[in-house]
Parts: sequence; C-alpha cells; structure tokens
Amino acid sequence: MTELVVLVDDQNNPIGTADKDTVHTKDTPLHRAFSLFLLNSKNQVLLTKRASTKKTFPGVWTNTVCGHPAPGESSVAAAKRRLQDELGITVDTIEEVAPFRYRVADVNGIVENEICPICICQYDGDPKPNPEEVEDWRWMDWNLFLREANDNPMAYSPWSIAEVKVLASRQIQLINRERQ
Repeated sequence: MTELVVLVDDQNNPIGTADKDTVHTKDTPLHRAFSLFLLNSKNQVLLTKRASTKKTFPGVWTNTVCGHPAPGESSVAAAKRRLQDELGITVDTIEEVAPFRYRVADVNGIVENEICPICICQYDGDPKPNPEEVEDWRWMDWNLFLREANDNPMAYSPWSIAEVKVLASRQIQLINRERQ
C-alpha cells in the first residue's frame, strides 16, 4: 500500500503529494510531518531507536514517534496512528505544542526536509514495538534528556535535539498538563 506525504510550500500550503518511499532523497522536497514526545507520570520520556532498515537515520536514537500526516489528516491524528502502528500504544489526548521546521541530511546524504509540529502526550506503560519501525526503546528522565541534548547531541537524531531545545526554551510544562 502506498503511503503518501503532503508536499507544501514555505507557508505550509499543500502543493501536491508524493509516495513516501520515493520522496526522501538527496533533494527531498518540503513536506508535512510531525514529531511526538511521550512522557509518563514519572517525568520520563520514551526514546526509541529507529530500525536499522529505515531509509533515513537508520539505527539512530530519537524521540518517541515521528511520521507524516496523510492527505487530509491532522498532525494529531497522524501521531495517534503512528503511535499505535510503531509502539502498540493508544492514547486519548495528544497536544500539538510548538511549530517546527528543519532540513538535515543523514550520513548517507538522505535529506529530511519537513514542516514538523511538535506534539506531546502522556502514557504510563511500556510499548510493544513493531520491529520494522523500532529496534530498541528506553525511558529516560526528562531533565536528564535535556542535559543529554546539550552535552551529547550526536547520540540522538538532529530533529529531536532541536525540538527538545524548542520545548525547553518555551518552558512548556510537559507533565500533568491541565486539560480543558
């Protein structure tokens, strides 16, 4: 089954779609994505190691889940779908908390070029990872992850390091957010 990504202009206006399997190259067009940080009630973030078979950033530690909204799908709906597909986790509430855009290349020259809102959610329990997506996982104290982002940024995906800094700079309260 073909998974489509939404191609966009610099203002995030849709300009078309492309097959996800063909869009990530050395000249990847700008497209929509999302990035999710899942935290538990112990103030720990769930980090995942991307499967070694992934086209971009294989075997790299990163935030909980990343992915692409399908045409007509919101970032939050896509995050819920991918959280279930990759980690077997279902949550009721995911919150989009900050805008983000980045362009980086991996060691093979494959480029990520995305408008990628940052989302958060809370969940207590362990994942049941899909090995095609996730090679490993671990819980890490949020404050330790903030320090790691500053002290050892090469240990994680470049987008997760940049996004953690966005979250920290905005002093976004990640745990026990009051829901409306």
